[in-house]
Amino acid sequence: MPAADTRPLDDVLLAMDVVDTLRHREQALARELDAVGRETALLDRLREIYKAQGIEVPDHVLQEGVRALEEQRFQYKPPKRTLSVRLAEVYVSRARWWKPVVGLLTAIAIGLGVYQLGVAGPAQARAAAIEAELSTGLPDELQTIHRAIMNISDEDVALRRADTFLQDGLQAVEARNVEGGRAAVENLKELRTDITTSYDVRVVYGPDEPRSGVFRIPNDAPNTRNYYLIVEAVDPAGRLVEVPITNEENGETRRVTRWGQRVSASAFDTIASDKRDDQIIQNAVIGQKIVGRLSPDFSVETPGGAILEW
Repeated sequence: MPAADTRPLDDVLLAMDVVDTLRHREQALARELDAVGRETALLDRLREIYKAQGIEVPDHVLQEGVRALEEQRFQYKPPKRTLSVRLAEVYVSRARWWKPVVGLLTAIAIGLGVYQLGVAGPAQARAAAIEAELSTGLPDELQTIHRAIMNISDEDVALRRADTFLQDGLQAVEARNVEGGRAAVENLKELRTDITTSYDVRVVYGPDEPRSGVFRIPNDAPNTRNYYLIVEAVDPAGRLVEVPITNEENGETRRVTRWGQRVSASAFDTIASDKRDDQIIQNAVIGQKIVGRLSPDFSVETPGGAILEW
């Protein structure tokens, strides 16, 4: 360990001041210090500088200052850029960077929270709901509606259609096609509604009805006429019921309350005659659809077929 410096504090301070003077005064002082054999002249100049300031500096202090400058004794030497030095610098400058860093971290935390609540959370919930729907929801609902149809109807057409929709739904579930499964459920529900609904097929008439029937001449059979009665489906409470009807002219199927039902020429003439005398059709109901069946049974002769526009 180096020996302790026992020089008077005033001498040390004066020596430091001499070094500072040498370092910051005119460049001529530095040049004189660099020149060999010019130390005496340099000391004289230093005496003049301090005398002009009213300060008496002993020669040994001036000489000590010159040697100190040569030895770079009072020159600051920055420490090496070690990890500890860098960490210390970061800590010392914390007042400058702490608030922005805290603000950034806070913003990130808020952003993550918003993302979790607004995006990730709902997405995870939807994924879990879809998984539950595919594993139990859709299969159970498909089987339940299918069993209900089996219990209501014994009509081959209805049962075959129910089996087809059930298989469509189960295959969609197995393929993890949730939309396909939902579509099959809706088809089964619609089929269940159709077979559980009862209604009369009634020919329209009255002052607000311009016609109760029309005929068509097919393009490929100009000598033939197809006869249609304009009818509507009416439930036991007198409400109109939407039923699936396929247009035989273009194959389009729509759910409607009114359509043109094709009948024989004799059935058409009978209804026309019934209406002609008083504009009232006494026997307006020409068919009835009962629970458990998909199609109505007609009381008049009809070759089947229907139109949706006239």
